[in-house]
Amino acid sequence: MVTASPWWSRERHADRRPFLMARNRIKAAIRRDFEEKGFIEVECAALQISPGNETHLHAFATDAVGPTGESTRYYLHTSPEFASKKLLAAGEQRIFDFARVFRNREHAPLNVPEFTMLEWYRTRQPYDAVIGDCLRLLSIAAHAAQRKTLTYRDHTADLDCDPEWLTVADAFTRYAGMDLLATLSKDGEADREALAAQATQAKIAIAADDTWSDIFARVLAERIEPKLGFGRPTILDRYPRVEAALARPCPKDPRVAERFELYVCGVELANGFGELTDPVEQRKRFEAEMAEIQRRYGERYPIDEDLLAALPHMPPTSGVAMGFDRLVMLATGAPHIEQVIWTPPAGRWP
Repeated sequence: MVTASPWWSRERHADRRPFLMARNRIKAAIRRDFEEKGFIEVECAALQISPGNETHLHAFATDAVGPTGESTRYYLHTSPEFASKKLLAAGEQRIFDFARVFRNREHAPLNVPEFTMLEWYRTRQPYDAVIGDCLRLLSIAAHAAQRKTLTYRDHTADLDCDPEWLTVADAFTRYAGMDLLATLSKDGEADREALAAQATQAKIAIAADDTWSDIFARVLAERIEPKLGFGRPTILDRYPRVEAALARPCPKDPRVAERFELYVCGVELANGFGELTDPVEQRKRFEAEMAEIQRRYGERYPIDEDLLAALPHMPPTSGVAMGFDRLVMLATGAPHIEQVIWTPPAGRWP
């Protein structure tokens, strides 16, 4: 059996080094852009009481031992979001963080358990402002990599073209022939049977115990995401409120929320929100998410009570989490995400 050379072999590192040098240029260019626009770079601590409260995010746990031997359970954060929002409550207005984040059960071509999340927040700015930030960063990254397009495998996205803007409801209609909004009540509650009936008619396989969210995710993964971001970037906007636990409802239609995702060459690159600041509603959503993760995976994470206390002090805010490694991969045309990461998690690639 032929074994691949270790990642630190001179030959293998030499192949990767041009991508890594481009990574450094991209990071420096983004940092300059944010600072020129009045952003402050922050460094959020990775050890947290709660790693996040989303159903499909899984954390790494560790125990901190005190001077008398007492043990306290902490988690490596899955995002710097909770700490960032506390900084906004403390008075910061524009912040960004190249954060090292950790997600368990993440082993796929575009997923590694330890990676870099570029996360930023704007207070008192319209929701569209952070979408504009995303599009600007695509151009900055491509320019730093000395390229004019973003590439993944055999696909490209031309940054000279206007991006495609598509609501989630329109995407369901266009690519699956489904009326998503018809499965939501006026206040945003989801009708599982209505969505199941439409999915069956669209010839999408569902299981008897699938929830509304399960069916939604399957339609998105099978029919919609494979069509997004080809030729030009796609902004997939206005997610159903039940799929946006950290986002505020849209003022004109409470069935949907101020949440968007950015796709390039079929790759999900960024996830952004008009941030929810209502602690009562946020607690309700966190508790629902943790009940679901308990049902599915037999685990749950603490709710960050300090975050809920901070939310009323946080001004209206919009924020984005962008996969920085994925951005570098697309900007450089690297064939695999490990080509743009300096060293692998745990010292080896899976």
